[in-house]
Amino acid sequence: MAEVQAAETRAGPVRFTRDGIRRGALRAAPMLLGLLPFGLVVGVVSVGRGLSLAEALAMSALVYAGSAQLLALELWADPAPVLAATLAAAVVNIRMAPMGAALAPWLDRLRGLRLWGTLATLVDHSFAMSMAEIRSGGRDAGFLLGTSLVLYVGWIISVGAGHVLGGAVRLPPGHPLFFGGIAAFAALLVPLWRGARQDLMAWALAAALAVALHWLGLPQPLPLLGAALAGAALAAWQETRAAR
Repeated sequence: MAEVQAAETRAGPVRFTRDGIRRGALRAAPMLLGLLPFGLVVGVVSVGRGLSLAEALAMSALVYAGSAQLLALELWADPAPVLAATLAAAVVNIRMAPMGAALAPWLDRLRGLRLWGTLATLVDHSFAMSMAEIRSGGRDAGFLLGTSLVLYVGWIISVGAGHVLGGAVRLPPGHPLFFGGIAAFAALLVPLWRGARQDLMAWALAAALAVALHWLGLPQPLPLLGAALAGAALAAWQETRAAR
């Protein structure tokens, strides 16, 4: 956080402009290639769970949380396990809290629709790109909204396309398309890496623990929650140690 604040101080006051929104939108366009397979997977899975096209699009537009949507669909049953699905979605999306804190140099300067519109469309991809922008000295908070809006529209379109595809072609388990979402999330680590070995250590711990807990047969979302907390705890300890 000190590094981000120092970058902001060097760059000057934070602004929110149309040019920033446009730059963010242009920067986010290539990310649609990674977002598309993930959205297709969610659309295909929604067909298998009996959701209509309108229901799948409504979920994507109102919830707009790919990993939480996919997890909720995996837990889908009749009757629907509302409590379990809600808990799983909450566990997956709790990562948004530290994201908001990390983006405070921009978000703290926004008010009203600019703030709430930006928060409503915030996702991992726009967070990663915006953090890289902040660290490079960027001071236009419109960049975050621009990236988020492009990804939001792209997400809804890709889920709709996946629903249509799933209704026409039944993809077998293990199809390469289902790896698209994982690949997109893994690619997000690149702009977030600061070149420090401590980042790799926290990520490696989280990945190893998630796999180990899954092999032990723990139900979702416990492997994800345990891995996320362990990785965050190690990263926080390393940051505290480095600051002393």
